[in-house]
Amino acid sequence: MRFILALKCFFLVLFAKRLPADAAALLPPPEKATEQLPPALATTQPVDASLMAKAAEPKRDDGRGAALLLGLLQREGRLLDFLQEEIDGYADAQIGAAVRDIHRGCKKVLAEHLPVEPVLKEAENATVRVDAGFDPSRIRLTGNVMGEPPYTGVLKHHGWRLAKVQLPTSSANADPNVVAPAEVELS
Repeated sequence: MRFILALKCFFLVLFAKRLPADAAALLPPPEKATEQLPPALATTQPVDASLMAKAAEPKRDDGRGAALLLGLLQREGRLLDFLQEEIDGYADAQIGAAVRDIHRGCKKVLAEHLPVEPVLKEAENATVRVDAGFDPSRIRLTGNVMGEPPYTGVLKHHGWRLAKVQLPTSSANADPNVVAPAEVELS
């Protein structure tokens, strides 16, 4: 009996994108199902194709996040002022003194709004094992890469990943291309 039900489920899901009623009756009540499963998997009804197409579209990045981050780095560390400055005429000691303040301000922005953590927790120069199915966006193999995983190698850099992203929201009326407003002192 279960074998026949399994076959019915397979073919109805494959062709009609729904479960048979006798199989759907075996599922937990909807309020429990939605707590445990992502919304797309919590339903036994066919999925609206227009909703699926909309969800599959990549979100358009209008650059607001980048502009907000650059604005924070400018406000706290004066990063843009430093990068736009021609520094060839300054002595190394002058540049070093300026960089300390820039470093402090930019580090503060990262800690508050984009805290990072290592991708791999092991210490650099430790021997690590990279198993099959590793995520190449998290681990880049270098050197003599031959054969199939698992690989064993020396961790040259632990990598960085964002622990969270907590950028402030911008006003809908604000020009999204303004990173730092001009400052006018009135007398």
